[in-house]
Parts: sequence; structure tokens; C-alpha cells
Amino acid sequence: MHNLAIFPIFYLPPVSYFSALQANHFEFVLEKEEHFPKQTYRNRATVHSPNGPLDLFLPVIKGSKYHTRMKDVRISYDFKWQRLHWLSLESCYRNSAYFEFYEDELAPFYHKKFEFLFDYNLELLQWIFKQLKKAPELQFTTEYMDDVPFEKDYRSKLHFKDPEFLAPAKPYYQVFEDRNGFLPNMSIVDLLFNQGPQAKNCL
Repeated sequence: MHNLAIFPIFYLPPVSYFSALQANHFEFVLEKEEHFPKQTYRNRATVHSPNGPLDLFLPVIKGSKYHTRMKDVRISYDFKWQRLHWLSLESCYRNSAYFEFYEDELAPFYHKKFEFLFDYNLELLQWIFKQLKKAPELQFTTEYMDDVPFEKDYRSKLHFKDPEFLAPAKPYYQVFEDRNGFLPNMSIVDLLFNQGPQAKNCL
């Protein structure tokens, strides 16, 4: 397994996530056993709103933030975050070229309740792979490995505070680019909604 790159599993991952996967020829294993880290893309996504970057936070049940394995983190439904996230996606991308193309398949993720964050992120990831015309073999860690070679370990590299992963290989048109300029490394849905089936060519 050490010859494979190891990736965390994110909520609507940023474009850099898929650029990194492509750079590794989609030969990877998904991290399932790590302790859930705070302030990462594991439960947040960034989209391009009329006012600039907008972070969408997916709440987890209190207590899940401390020494809980990623696969055991439970989603909180104390407030209607699904409705908020979907309304945000609509307001950001309703006028994009391909929002309606993906809407019917993506909307159920904001109605169905998933118990575990890992399962929710995984199903979203599988849906995204389908849209990118990718069908990688999904493998998962069975224990936490701390001796992964740096160049193969993406668990801490793909961070919103890390400038190394800010830009995709190719800029693309964004709905509010005339207002905010091009915003790099938005969620992959930004790329999908704006570029549709051609999204894979921008990675």
C-alpha cells in the first residue's frame, strides 16, 4: 500500500484535490483511520459567491472533533445545514452554464440524511468521479500509517492555508469572474457547474 498515494476524504473537495489525484494517475488509497482534524476540507467546501469565496461548513456532533477516527465522525443535524448549503449552491451557480445539467443528481445529497461524515463524503466523491468520467478502484486504510513518504502523503498537504495547492493547472471561466476575478481552488462543483463535461480537461 505504501506505493500508493494516501488521500484524505473531503466534502466537495477543491480542484487541487483532483489535480493531485490525476498527477498520481488515480492510484491512491483513502484515509479512514486518521483522527478527525479541525479546520480542514474534511467538513468544509469553498464556493464562488457574488461576494467572493464562501465557505460551507458541515457540522459534526459535539465530541467528534477530539480523538475520533474519521470513519466514526457523525454529522449533526441540529440546524438545517443541508437546506442552507443547497440554497447557497443555487444562489452561486443557478446562472452557470451547467448547474441544471447536474442539479437533479446532486440535490438528493441535500435531502437524504447520512449518519457518518465519511460515508457522506464518499458518496459525493463517487458521484464526482462519475461526472469526471473516472472510475478509480477505491481502497481504504485499515490502520493509521505514519511512515508514508512525504511525496505520497496528501493528508496534510491539501489544506486551504497551503499556497502550494491554490491553483488548478488551467484557469477556467467562472460566473462572477467579472466581479471578483478568477478565484483558484474552489470546490470541484465550481468547475463542474461552469465547465460541465469539459471539467476534466482543466485538471
